[in-house]
Amino acid sequence: MNVLLDHLPQFREGFLGTLSITAASAALALVLGVVIAGFRVSPIPPLRAFGTAWVTLLRNTPLTLLFLISFFVIPQIFFPGTSPFVLAMMALGCYTSSFVCEAVRSGINTVPLGQAEAARSLGMTFFQTLRLIVLPQATRSVIPPMSSIFIALTKNSAIAGAFSNTELFNVSKLLSDKGFAIGWIFLWIALCYLVITFAISGLFRLLENRLEVAR
Repeated sequence: MNVLLDHLPQFREGFLGTLSITAASAALALVLGVVIAGFRVSPIPPLRAFGTAWVTLLRNTPLTLLFLISFFVIPQIFFPGTSPFVLAMMALGCYTSSFVCEAVRSGINTVPLGQAEAARSLGMTFFQTLRLIVLPQATRSVIPPMSSIFIALTKNSAIAGAFSNTELFNVSKLLSDKGFAIGWIFLWIALCYLVITFAISGLFRLLENRLEVAR
């Protein structure tokens, strides 16, 4: 208990850092995932090929390797001087977007084909059909897997602590290096992660229940 009370500001800063990088990465992953899912079901072959390549490449690349590319390649070639937070968000967001994409694509496949055909018969374009007809109906089936994806994102954010980002794992490393009992440190860090993951699970359960009532 003394480890927590004596270093409460560090734990609070790490907790807020984990929340920040998780929320920012989740927003990026959600936007990219929906866009790439639209590419994957697009009638335009180059877009389908791009979407397939995106998902195949990112899902089969270790996240640590993406962090190394994000921190040591991208700043040298494209965006010099980018902050560690933004680089970590890019690595986590792009990686998670491939899983979001597949969840959204699975949800799109649950919508009856007749819905899209009816929209096309009314003169709607593919992207209008996707945005106005298909995605709103697919949302119900997408919510449950999204919960697991964002919980995994929260735990993956620990890697950012090894790349100059202040978050929970980084705090545990700093305190253990000072000689504090590693068992108690990991206990409090684990409880912090449980708070975040339970909050995410509860939020998505609430969304799922609300959508079930709407159905």
